[in-house]
Amino acid sequence: MARPKKPVKDENIKLKIIEDMKGLGVYKKEYDLNIEILSDLIFHYEITLEKYKKSNYQCVSFTAAGGEKKSSIVATLETLRKDIATYSTNLGLNPKGLESITTENKSKSKLADILGSLE
Repeated sequence: MARPKKPVKDENIKLKIIEDMKGLGVYKKEYDLNIEILSDLIFHYEITLEKYKKSNYQCVSFTAAGGEKKSSIVATLETLRKDIATYSTNLGLNPKGLESITTENKSKSKLADILGSLE
């Protein structure tokens, strides 16, 4: 999913995720809660990224003792990126996730489908 230039409304992100998933053939209504979480993560990532840009990409902050540490905004961006990657993978929105979903679908044989329906 291409990242928009400006933060967009959370609902627009959700609709784009659903559209992308439908295009890949992996959308199911049961995934809506995870889609909602992913859209919220992306929304907050975009807002935080804008704040980071406005701070002139300030990467470090100074401690009371005079030392340096990673700024909280950078730490937040890193966490959001990891969470977005995890949810994207789980929903099949990146190559790794899509591969695992399509592999699951292909591994079922016709016989397995018939036997499964007998339960």
